[in-house]
Amino acid sequence: MTNNRKIYTRQEFEAMRLEKARTMARDQELQKDALDVLIRADRYDWIHQSNWMDEPVLQLPQDMFAVQEIIYRTKPDFIIEIGVAWGGSILFYATICEALGHGQVVGVDIFMPKDMRARISTKGKITERIYLLEGSSIRDEIFLEVKEIVGGTRNVMVLLDSNHTHDHVLKELELYAPLIGKGYYLVCGDTIIELLPEQPHRARAWGKGNNPMTALDQFLARGDRFEIDHNYDNKLLFSCSPRGYLRALRNAE
Repeated sequence: MTNNRKIYTRQEFEAMRLEKARTMARDQELQKDALDVLIRADRYDWIHQSNWMDEPVLQLPQDMFAVQEIIYRTKPDFIIEIGVAWGGSILFYATICEALGHGQVVGVDIFMPKDMRARISTKGKITERIYLLEGSSIRDEIFLEVKEIVGGTRNVMVLLDSNHTHDHVLKELELYAPLIGKGYYLVCGDTIIELLPEQPHRARAWGKGNNPMTALDQFLARGDRFEIDHNYDNKLLFSCSPRGYLRALRNAE
C-alpha cells in the first residue's frame, strides 16, 4: 500500500501554519466561542492556575508561549516586566534567558512581598539574571533606575501588566516605548478588558472604555514607530492581549 501523506519541508510547514492561523482568525463563530470560554472561565480565575518553578503565573499559557517565541527570536539584552505579582512570570523569562545564555529581566511592581523575594532569590543562575524594583512604574525615580540598568542598549523587550487604567497604561507606553529598538517588542497586557462584559467578581478601576486597549489605540494613533504583529492574534485563539503584540519598526529619534 502506498503512503500518500505529504512530507512537508520546514518552509512549507511554516507557510501552512501561517495560512491556517489566518483562516482561523477569520472564523468569527470560533472566535466568539473562544471569547465566551474566557469570560465563563474567568469566574474561576482560570488565568491564575499556572505555575513556573512553583510560583504562580497570572497569564494564559498561550500568551506565555508567545512571549517565549519572541524572546528566542529576538534575544533581547533586557526584558522589562511591569507588574511582577507572585514572580512566576519573571522566573519564566529569566529561565529562557539562562537557557539562551543571554539576557536579563527587570521586574517592577508597587509591592513585592518579602517571602516572594526570598523564594526568587533561591534559583541560582536564574536569580542572577533578575533585577527587582519596588515602586510605581510611572514614577520618575523608578523609570530612571530602569534606564540606568538598561544603559545604552535598545535591544529591549517591554511587557506591560500592572495598573490597567487608560491613563496609567498610556503613561507607561510613553515612558518605556523609547527604550525599545528596531525589531524588538512591546506587549501590552490585558487589552482583552475592552472586549469583556461587566464582571461583578472583578471590581476594578478599569473597564470597557478605560483600559489597556483604549490606551494602546491612542498611543498608536500618535505615531507609526510600532506595528501590531497580527500573527499572534491569528494563532493564539485564547489570549489576554489581543492586538497587544507590538513590534518596533525603527529606533526612537
